[in-house]
Amino acid sequence: MSWQYAIKHRILHFHEPAGTSRGVYTTRHVWYVVLHDREAGVFGVGECAPLPGLSPELPTTEEADLKALEERLTEATRAFASGACTSAAIAAGTPSSIRMALETVHLHVKAKSVRFFKTPFARGKEDIAINGLVWMGDKKTMIRRMEEKLAAGFSCIKCKIGGIDFASELEMLKLLRDLAPDPRKVELRLDANGAFAPEEADKKLEALARFSPHSIEQPIRKGQWQEMARLCRTSPIPIALDEELIGVPKSERARLMEEIAPAFLVLKPSLHGGFKGCERWIDLAIRSGAGFWVTSALESNIGLNAIAQWCGTLDCPLPQGLGTGKLFADNCELMPVRMEGTALHCDPQLPEPDLFSWLGLQV
Repeated sequence: MSWQYAIKHRILHFHEPAGTSRGVYTTRHVWYVVLHDREAGVFGVGECAPLPGLSPELPTTEEADLKALEERLTEATRAFASGACTSAAIAAGTPSSIRMALETVHLHVKAKSVRFFKTPFARGKEDIAINGLVWMGDKKTMIRRMEEKLAAGFSCIKCKIGGIDFASELEMLKLLRDLAPDPRKVELRLDANGAFAPEEADKKLEALARFSPHSIEQPIRKGQWQEMARLCRTSPIPIALDEELIGVPKSERARLMEEIAPAFLVLKPSLHGGFKGCERWIDLAIRSGAGFWVTSALESNIGLNAIAQWCGTLDCPLPQGLGTGKLFADNCELMPVRMEGTALHCDPQLPEPDLFSWLGLQV
């Protein structure tokens, strides 16, 4: 085939500010990779969505860093296109967000559809249960968001913590448990995004434990293996690793799992080595007896669809963290995956999306 490619940069705008302990997002930079063969009538689209300051390939949103990312993405796409658009053509060491974009293009081309796999999910026969996400904000706003998630019927609610004062967060969680006292009916996930200092983590985990949370993600910042391993041994709340997995070399991954021994892994293809990288983490989790679930990393619906299609191939009964599709005012509304109640559903009847027109391209 004779592949041509294009890269389109978009800035997406959040309906509401998305707060984490690392800061508040109001806009989101994403890049769409498009490969096509005019004569064969085959094309693929993938999304590159690094998180500034968290993805090593995009340290900041300064113009120089955005330009450097786009140049690196262009170089990787050019090599990918000249390598016959196969997963083997993705160079070793390719950053996670770029790898996910190219893997998505490959899957799209191979399937000639945005429904990449012939799974019950892709056929609309099975939905993917998801958690309801409560973003950080002031206490009043977070309480409103919690009440909205409960009213919507979510049986698993994930709360971002570490962004406001701890006493207010405890009050907020007490209210949630007053409204939903049975942890068997409403599961509570916490995500600290590394907000706790090691010397205060034990005390805070003890305080949080009285609300019977299912787990807490990344209580302390990444890179403190000895402290994290100690917390995993002593914490009254099962600990899940997220940021800890970013950029860990293949040669170190088994040692990380052995030394830290987390209860769960929270896997994001845009951050943890694309789909193939996440599959390697899943293998290690299964071998070590840890659980796992998959979550998006603020991708648009194009990236969310790709993650959901891949997630539909996995044997993971836990609710997934794939509910970011309604965050943006200028999202792509053409994809077959959408939220229905407390789950993601794939519409098998929806025609293949005209992504070229949406991206302003002509073929």
